Amino acid sequence: MNTSVIESKGYIAGIEAPFIREMSEITHHMWSLGWDELNGGNVSYLLDEEEVAKYINIRESLRTIKLTFPVQELAGKYFIVTGSGKYFRNVIKDPEANLGVLRVSDSGESVEVLWGLRDGAVPTSELASHFMSHIERLKVDPTHRIVLHTHATNVIAMTFTHDLDELKFTKTLWEMCTECLVVFPDGVSVIPWIVPGSSEIGRATADKMKEYRVVIWPQHGIFVTGATMDATFGLVETIEKAAIVYNLIGGREIKQKITDRQLADLAAAFRVTPKAGILEL
Repeated sequence: MNTSVIESKGYIAGIEAPFIREMSEITHHMWSLGWDELNGGNVSYLLDEEEVAKYINIRESLRTIKLTFPVQELAGKYFIVTGSGKYFRNVIKDPEANLGVLRVSDSGESVEVLWGLRDGAVPTSELASHFMSHIERLKVDPTHRIVLHTHATNVIAMTFTHDLDELKFTKTLWEMCTECLVVFPDGVSVIPWIVPGSSEIGRATADKMKEYRVVIWPQHGIFVTGATMDATFGLVETIEKAAIVYNLIGGREIKQKITDRQLADLAAAFRVTPKAGILEL
């Protein structure tokens, strides 16, 4: 689609974009699962310039928003993000009000709004955490695109009753469902409780992202990254299913479980390498 067509169609061209439809659908799905109550949760999606230019006029920005933290590593990159204070249940019926397509300035000190965030809305309050995590994941995975934060109910519940040592937390999840080791052989990480929306929680999360795709925020939720929306959402689904099983077992006696030997055999069969220091063989 050329620029003249974009300009003539305006908003209509924007909402036809596959990345806008994908964000609308996934946020609605998370809300329907009860993971994103009120205005909880946020998502950011790294986009290719060519893909954005098919649907949105990238030659002009609607406005510029100054960042409180420089992200020079992301200069010139495009993202679609959820808005601050926005309800996931409303995204699918009014994407323009609840989502925004952004371009990071050449200096990395601000973002330009190219589409969406109508009526003066601003990006998610967790933008610092998202951008810091994007920076770290791109260093280790050039296919990385998605950062997703959601209040997965059973994962939160598990942080009240389980030891928060990340190796122990990982092993328990692996033991709950056979597929878990295959889906996240790199394990999950856990940070201490930190005030959300702060640079501190962003730095702590990004530091874990150097090694992990998953960060558990105790009593709050889960921060997950991936190369595609399906893979990232599927990772949350798998971890949440394991947490459901763990919570269903409760304090009851476990008479049989997946052994360390079986976990090792599973890893060998699916050619994945389990996080070191967890299995005792």
